[in-house]
Amino acid sequence: MPPLNVVVAQSGGPTCVINNSLRGIIEGCRARPDAFGTVFAGRFGIEGVLKEELIDLSATPDQEISLLRTTPAAGSIGTCRYKLKPEQTDDFARVVEVFKAHRVGYFFYIGGNDSQDTAYKVSEIARQQGLDLVAVGVPKTIDNDLGDPEFTLLDHSPGYGSVARYMAQYVRQANEENAGSCPADPVLVVQAMGRKIGFIPAAARLADPGREMPLQIYLAEAGLTLERLGENVIKQLERDGRCIVVVSEGFDVGELGVVRDTFGHAQFSASQVTVAQVVVNYINSLKLPVPGKARGQVPGTDWRNAIAYASTVDLDEAYGVGRHAVEIALTDGNGFMATILRDRSRSSYNVSFDKVPLKLVAAKDREFPKAWLSSDGTDVTDEYVQYARPLIGEDWVSVPMVDGLVRFARINTKALAPRKLAPYVPQTYRK
Repeated sequence: MPPLNVVVAQSGGPTCVINNSLRGIIEGCRARPDAFGTVFAGRFGIEGVLKEELIDLSATPDQEISLLRTTPAAGSIGTCRYKLKPEQTDDFARVVEVFKAHRVGYFFYIGGNDSQDTAYKVSEIARQQGLDLVAVGVPKTIDNDLGDPEFTLLDHSPGYGSVARYMAQYVRQANEENAGSCPADPVLVVQAMGRKIGFIPAAARLADPGREMPLQIYLAEAGLTLERLGENVIKQLERDGRCIVVVSEGFDVGELGVVRDTFGHAQFSASQVTVAQVVVNYINSLKLPVPGKARGQVPGTDWRNAIAYASTVDLDEAYGVGRHAVEIALTDGNGFMATILRDRSRSSYNVSFDKVPLKLVAAKDREFPKAWLSSDGTDVTDEYVQYARPLIGEDWVSVPMVDGLVRFARINTKALAPRKLAPYVPQTYRK
């Protein structure tokens, strides 16, 4: 009997390195044709599974798969923000039906805590219905909020190292401009991604570990008010004549008319007013001790798709954890997530790959440690810097170019497996 087939899919917001985990899974499966049959990709995540839109990756040559290393975001096979809720029994039954129809015995799901919840639910429904299926989760999130507070289940998520590197380089460049233009623009407000978890704005400190810049960092977790922020900025202007403010998009500035995604998460970049603009407007309403006005910047989704800023450490680890997921499927079976663990017994940075039961990480947020916040709430500690510094790497990534443009992988997304079932509308989209 030929080996069972594979479905790999992605969910949630993309990252610079998400396709490297995809590459690790594909290449890991291709290296074991005795154990794995055809590798399919769910087109736009679990939605592709529900709609029976399975990309046959056999149609994509090895060269294109290798180019996934420096292909950012999720344009290769797509992602989604579709959540399988307990009451959606039709959806669960459909997943089982599709997997049975296409002889799928392995399911790899790349994503954050909600995605791991989906992987966990699929693994459980497989157990309950006696389906011969191994479901394995693969971590991914720029927010770094997947895992436990002690960092023992997962030290960090692929995607975070690259967005932290982007933040560090962005703030350094912004500081150069602010230092030169401060007579007219003494305050620069930069809004950072992070709805309620402050790992991304915290990375601004990596730009200035020696604390030489007039830099203030406001995580939502600090619980400071807009008025307190204004007072701090004025004091900084009195001391240095200029100030750079990095503020989390989740910083409480009052009602913004927030737009939410299908997971129920706030999408601040899609909302009517940005946190940065509220902060800028408030600072400009104050009597500043220097000439000029505050101005703001909101980088947007560039944080998670600027491949030139990707961390080489992040790229390598994203691939490694994807490849390790394949080993888990072969040796440990159903219901695990592949993990990255740091060897804390060594002074130099070193990681290993391991596993954790999906039920321990599914739909659970890891908070930014309170011990890593400065006493006044406007900075992070050296302990955070020691944790995050190795993740951003040392060198610039080498990106293949053709005619001056980045050469991305070309996945044949039109090579879909022949349909074997009737059309299906996912439950969330039914009227």
